[in-house]
Amino acid sequence: QVQLVESGGGLVQAGGSLRLSCALSGRTFSNYAMGWFRQAPGKEREFVAAINWSGGSTNYADSVKGRFTISRDNAKNTVYLQMNSLKPEDTAVYYCVAGRRSTPGRYDYWGQGTQVTVSS
Repeated sequence: QVQLVESGGGLVQAGGSLRLSCALSGRTFSNYAMGWFRQAPGKEREFVAAINWSGGSTNYADSVKGRFTISRDNAKNTVYLQMNSLKPEDTAVYYCVAGRRSTPGRYDYWGQGTQVTVSS
């Protein structure tokens, strides 16, 4: 059974930082690209960041470039999203995703989501 378990969400003031973590179980972690999406109230779910299976390639939404960093530790089966200089518009539920390295851009598994709230 595949599980993606996120942690690290919470309430932070604008300008602050948070680090999200997501652990994958039930599959070989290094066979999967990983990513993060988010959904704010009343808005569609949107892409935030992705990282390939080795960690050698990353991709970011324009809205978070320069502020967020995605990384992974294949020994710990965990992907991270370091979020700095947070803005109120970053408030959303953040979802961790996993996709087979053989099908780039397609995400087969989703976590349950973790709430990030940025106060002004």
